[in-house]
Amino acid sequence: MKIAIPKERRVGETRVAASPDTIKKLVGMGFDVCVEQGAGAMASIPDEQFKDAGATLAQDFASTVAHAKIVLKVQSPLLKGEGELDEVSLLPQETILIGMLSPYNNRDQLNQYVKTKITSFSLELVPRITRAQSMDVLSSQTNLAGYRAVIEAAQVFNRAFPMMMTAAGTITPARVLILGAGVAGLQAIATAKRLGAVVSAFDVRAAAKEQVESLGATFIFVEASESGEGTGGYAKEMSEDYKKRQSAKIKEEIAKNDIVITTALIPGKQAPILITEDMVEAMKPGSVIVDMAIEAGGNCSLAEVGKIKEKYGVKIIGYPQLATHVPRDSSALYARNILNFLSLLYDKENKTLTLEFEDEILKASVLTHAGKIVHPQFQS
Repeated sequence: MKIAIPKERRVGETRVAASPDTIKKLVGMGFDVCVEQGAGAMASIPDEQFKDAGATLAQDFASTVAHAKIVLKVQSPLLKGEGELDEVSLLPQETILIGMLSPYNNRDQLNQYVKTKITSFSLELVPRITRAQSMDVLSSQTNLAGYRAVIEAAQVFNRAFPMMMTAAGTITPARVLILGAGVAGLQAIATAKRLGAVVSAFDVRAAAKEQVESLGATFIFVEASESGEGTGGYAKEMSEDYKKRQSAKIKEEIAKNDIVITTALIPGKQAPILITEDMVEAMKPGSVIVDMAIEAGGNCSLAEVGKIKEKYGVKIIGYPQLATHVPRDSSALYARNILNFLSLLYDKENKTLTLEFEDEILKASVLTHAGKIVHPQFQS
């Protein structure tokens, strides 16, 4: 059975869906692995490393995916008009497509998968349960994104992070506020603390308090009559009354801080606006905002995709997919996530593929199969 790993062609994507380590394991399982030339170039993985691991190399997308039983991608394949190539039309009929397919934003693609009877799995939908932790691409990628958000902030911040006592005087530490204490937020807290900043964090989930404080940060919380816990470890959308009190608290807090990193996302919905223009105006000149939710509309009303915008003396960073800024590590983690996911589809004894859709992980992540949209959220 052939597994294809094509080069990613979406703008800004630097990752690859396999590593030399995972290719060795796939070849050991009995798969023929084909990698498109240059697939790992942006992640500093030369073709020779894939070849040495047991993969064959193909010159282009079409020859890479030809006759493939499984196609592994980072992001969804390109549709006609989205880029240099109509990748979806080149996928073999009835192939299995696995990747971060962004189904909430790519519903048109599902109809194309249906036409060619592609079985598609979107790894963002893997449930956050104990058995699926090793397959959790959101955790592996947002962990690195949280780290990188602090590095991006430090790069444009015009002061040092730690307190420094010198003969010429004392430099006070930077103050960093993290909005949202999920995986990305917790890693941002840890990274900012390592750099010597004074860190505080806000979250609508009271359960986040212990995790935030265990990392040495101060927890900021707005009392609510409702729980902020959503499904899958996410925060849920709160009432209008809560949002008003939350907004007042955030405005008060961000005026005291030098750097604000926002991470708030609600699956399938536009990101909530947490930082308004008047809040930015109230910040100290030289402050920095990193909006990690920019792909879903952003948590800061002034953030722009792919840009560093400056207003009222505040730099607002709107870089999408921050994990792509550390492609070697993010590719390695993603490749392991995929390898672990593939173990659910592979019968070791008979060396065949088995699609057991009764399995809760496969059931939650499959989008299309046998010429139908099978995921209930995307059937309408």
